[in-house]
Amino acid sequence: MNYGDLDLAPIGNCAVSALLDNMGRYVWACVPRVDGDPMFCALLSGRDPAEGTGVWAVDLIDQVRAEQRYERNTPILITKLSDSVGAAVEIVDFCPRYQRHNRVYRPNAFARILRPVSGAPRIRIRLRPTADWGAREAECTSGSNHIRYGVPGAMRLTTSAPVTNILSERVFRLEEEHVFFLGPDEPFEGDLHEGLRAMRDNTSLYWRRWARMLATPLEWQADVIRAAITLKLCVYEETGAIVAALTTSIPEAPNSGRNWDYRFCWLRDAYYTVQALNRLGAADILEGYLGYLRNIIDATPSGRIQPVYGVGMEPILQEADIASLAGFRGMGPVRAGNQAHEHHQHDVYGQIVLSSVQAFYDTRLFRPASADDFHALESVGERAYGVYAKPDAGLWEFRTRASVHTYSALMCWAACDRLANAALQLDLTDRAALWRARADEIRAAIESRAWNSDLGRYAATLGGREMDASLLQMLDTRFTAATDERFIATLDAIEHDLRRGEHVLRYADEDDFGRPETAFNFCTFWLIEALHLVGRRDEARAMFERMLTRRTRAGLLSEDCDLTTGAPWGNYPQTYSLAGLINCAVLLSNPWSSVR
Repeated sequence: MNYGDLDLAPIGNCAVSALLDNMGRYVWACVPRVDGDPMFCALLSGRDPAEGTGVWAVDLIDQVRAEQRYERNTPILITKLSDSVGAAVEIVDFCPRYQRHNRVYRPNAFARILRPVSGAPRIRIRLRPTADWGAREAECTSGSNHIRYGVPGAMRLTTSAPVTNILSERVFRLEEEHVFFLGPDEPFEGDLHEGLRAMRDNTSLYWRRWARMLATPLEWQADVIRAAITLKLCVYEETGAIVAALTTSIPEAPNSGRNWDYRFCWLRDAYYTVQALNRLGAADILEGYLGYLRNIIDATPSGRIQPVYGVGMEPILQEADIASLAGFRGMGPVRAGNQAHEHHQHDVYGQIVLSSVQAFYDTRLFRPASADDFHALESVGERAYGVYAKPDAGLWEFRTRASVHTYSALMCWAACDRLANAALQLDLTDRAALWRARADEIRAAIESRAWNSDLGRYAATLGGREMDASLLQMLDTRFTAATDERFIATLDAIEHDLRRGEHVLRYADEDDFGRPETAFNFCTFWLIEALHLVGRRDEARAMFERMLTRRTRAGLLSEDCDLTTGAPWGNYPQTYSLAGLINCAVLLSNPWSSVR
């Protein structure tokens, strides 16, 4: 299924990343970090990548066909372009990542290997980076084998191709392999061809080894591995931050104005990401993220923790509209920064504890959690206990109203409940009793105030009537059992109010921008999990299989999808959605023991 402009494939190395279209053109890449100025911004220029700036393209003259695939179990992308007379060219794209000198080599660099496959292909290379959010083409200077571009941090292209052909965009015959290394502004040491071939081989080996260590389910293995690799690409490894998506300002629905910058670390999204990867045994990402969380906690002695921070732990993410870019398919505005850093979202305290508590049990970790870590984490629990019955913006980040959201109270309960469990693990019986009493208090408040006896179901706010798909998380947090009559009644109501065929809305009521027009993929996966757990397993499995058909050709999902066509909307690739895919695959798959 071709979804047009969002049918994109990511490459990356946990330092930088890029999105390529099905012609192998770079249409989105930010430097020097994922939240930086887009060096390639064609995705949001409002123009076709075949023209304009903010793109890195290899144009095959008289092209008639394009084929694209990932090298198995890696984010190394291979694109084959063919022309009308049988000539073809292969493009291999990746970001180097492998062990070197006893540490991970992950430069801010993009590598490209270009070779003729058949015939005499005639090509044009268009390398048009931009600066100042697409406001101008980046200035450049050149030498005999390199071009230096004036983008943030400065980038240098070192290549075996004729520099004159690149600068002039002249058509030339591709008769031999050419290689390109677009990275830091410094000389490339050693033989360029041998260097890039070695980089490719080493990068491939790194990723294949990482994928081999994943505890994948028996079924849907390739789908789960692709989702897991992409989640790892959303990690900014220097600090351990995990971004919600690699893009900004892809609208949640056509011309909706719901255009947000997701290139930051939402503690909620990161929790669901590490939860999914933990189910696959990827402890490396958990450890990096726990370091990020500990630094966030240490930097907030007042106790209030924001829902979102920059990948470098920046607390201020000033939101601004970017006038120089027209937006995805011309649907602006384009935004940099996110106002959510100002919000009060009380669920975040639960997600910090839920992310952290595994370290008190997991002996695989290089740094298991200690009693000192527990006492530091108690400050988060204190905040959860203090705010569980107070209004907030909620997990959907309403900008103009606040309520006491059931999901937020639920996560505050989870914070206290898991602290009680961790205290017992550490033989801190007095602290365990304290946190158990607080968890019981919050549970009683949710059971009495979130339950709407007139409607016969739980409501999305304490004392309210609203419906919200996040009520399905009562199962995942272990607040209630799948056999509980109150949960079954709430599940029936969610299906009646929010299910649209094979998709689920977050909520159906009007918000700051009107009524939602697209389904939220993560909520659909929540419903699939719930259906399986309540015994409707065939239905859950069929619904999951249909969700897999909604993926792009790269095997990925955005945040939202069209209720009729399934076309993706919202930022991409979305960690929420990929976490949901992994969680459902692990839950629904037949066990490995079934093949013995």
